[in-house]
Amino acid sequence: MYYLCIMKKQAVHREYNFPDADLYLQFVERINYARRDLTAFQSYGYDLHRLKALRDRCEAFSNLPQDDELVGQQMLMTDKKKEAAEKLKTAIRKIMTRVATKYNNRSGRYRKFGTAKMGDMTDAQLLFCGRRVARVARQQIDFLAETGLREIHLSQLQDACRIFENCLHLQQDKISDRDIAVEKRIEFGNKLYEELVMLCNIGKDIWAETNHVKYENYVIYESNNEQKKARKNQQTNS
Repeated sequence: MYYLCIMKKQAVHREYNFPDADLYLQFVERINYARRDLTAFQSYGYDLHRLKALRDRCEAFSNLPQDDELVGQQMLMTDKKKEAAEKLKTAIRKIMTRVATKYNNRSGRYRKFGTAKMGDMTDAQLLFCGRRVARVARQQIDFLAETGLREIHLSQLQDACRIFENCLHLQQDKISDRDIAVEKRIEFGNKLYEELVMLCNIGKDIWAETNHVKYENYVIYESNNEQKKARKNQQTNS
């Protein structure tokens, strides 16, 4: 007997401990230093074409959607879902208010609609509640006609259910889009960071014994603030 084993994908983590914006700025700065030191870098296989390709990768990285943008889209869909949920509850209440004039709210006929504690329902429970109310009300529409219940009320409820369900799917799509985009950005950033480290190692190797200031140009800092401090120290010591 064979068993299919599905392995859960491991979460992707950043290999660098500073913001993506700092990664971009540091890499662009080091590429400019490498262009300055092009003659030396060419002996390591880094020509202008390769440096331009690295710069293009930096630009592609900077153009990836930011998390704030993705969260904003997700919040918009969440707001639309909440609005649809309220309209669905209103459509349910329009029917249940009529039902209450016919049946005692403690009776089995009333409880069959399953609307108790509607305000505490999850999204899935609310959607199922709306569909159940439409189904049960249609089964009893002849008995509830004297309450003013009409087919249009059931149609409005069904429409509200469809709109709410669609909003749920759209919200989940935005959540998935964000998860995918975040993972893509981390993977892209990690590859870029590896290339930055390689470039800086070469730069430090070139100037290790001949020029301390240029050697420091290729030191990777954890933040722009540290870079500013390093530049200030270089200016002071030069």
